[in-house]
Amino acid sequence: MDMSELKDLDFNNLGSASVGAKAVVIGFVVIALLAAGYWFMVKDKRETLANRENTELQLKQEFREKQQKAANLEAYEAQLEEMEDLLAGMLQQLPSRTEMPAILVDISRTAQGTGISNELFEPRSEIMRDFYAEQPISVRMVGTYHEFGSFVSSVASLSRVVILTMRDISLQPVEGGRLRMEGTVTTYRYLDPNEVEGGGL
Repeated sequence: MDMSELKDLDFNNLGSASVGAKAVVIGFVVIALLAAGYWFMVKDKRETLANRENTELQLKQEFREKQQKAANLEAYEAQLEEMEDLLAGMLQQLPSRTEMPAILVDISRTAQGTGISNELFEPRSEIMRDFYAEQPISVRMVGTYHEFGSFVSSVASLSRVVILTMRDISLQPVEGGRLRMEGTVTTYRYLDPNEVEGGGL
């Protein structure tokens, strides 16, 4: 069979073609069918397989991570219990509800004892949190820089743990080299068990 025979091949009368020409035509048809089969059937399945293999890898990774967490669960629970005990101990060092009035008086007297003049010391309504209460105090005090430092130091050495945070504080110089501090000072107390159970009431 030569190439001219393929060029002159009559597709309407393939029966009269030589065996070699028929074999070439059949080969082309088989190749075309295989290509079409791959394109319409195998290609999508290969993409689906690749996607599922990626999903399998992700699931294996998630399984390994969860297995590691599960293996360390007892250690995590022990650590959490230890942290809860530590937090409970720290909260118990804060003043209780019944101690707060005396604490507020102590803070005011401590300021006066360090030479600070209290122009305003007005406790506002408590703000209840999950396991503690905030007691904001509107203050306006006049004193020197060292007197304010001494005041903070003296508050820290009170018999009960007293934490003070200052918000929206402004300092203005006044006569005699003194400063006027104005803003909100917040101290904290722990909630009694009945307050926690009753939602802070």
